[in-house]
Amino acid sequence: MNVVIGADHGGFTLKEELRPFIEKLGHTVTDAGAYSDESSDYPDFAGLVAEKIMDNKADRGIVICGSGVGACVAANKFPGVRASVCHDTYSAHQGVEHDDMNVLCIGARIIGTALAHDIVRSFLDAKFASDVERYRRRLNKVLDIEKKYSTGK
Repeated sequence: MNVVIGADHGGFTLKEELRPFIEKLGHTVTDAGAYSDESSDYPDFAGLVAEKIMDNKADRGIVICGSGVGACVAANKFPGVRASVCHDTYSAHQGVEHDDMNVLCIGARIIGTALAHDIVRSFLDAKFASDVERYRRRLNKVLDIEKKYSTGK
């Protein structure tokens, strides 16, 4: 799987720890920055990750900031991106399985590296349960909302 990962200064250290972990799981990783812990803005990196998802250049994305919240808000502004803050393994896999979540947002100031590893593994191992009609129906409703408001209709 192609995974794109990005972080602002608050998430930089955790991003640097997660990148090789994700590669060891057998995935290809694209690093969208930041490339240092100097002050930076989460919307920039959430946008770079979201654009890779929108352009089908990555299958999943991970954005890290201090709390995960700002990155999540920014990433969800991009059509086709379904991002969520997850600080537990259940939400990370359930968000993919039930809601076809494609971007995981993590707060580096909220969780530690060991838990982040478990959450990322759960997120990347999960698959959308497209054979379950109610999940497809609900996702289609979400996609209809996105379409309605992104085209102004």
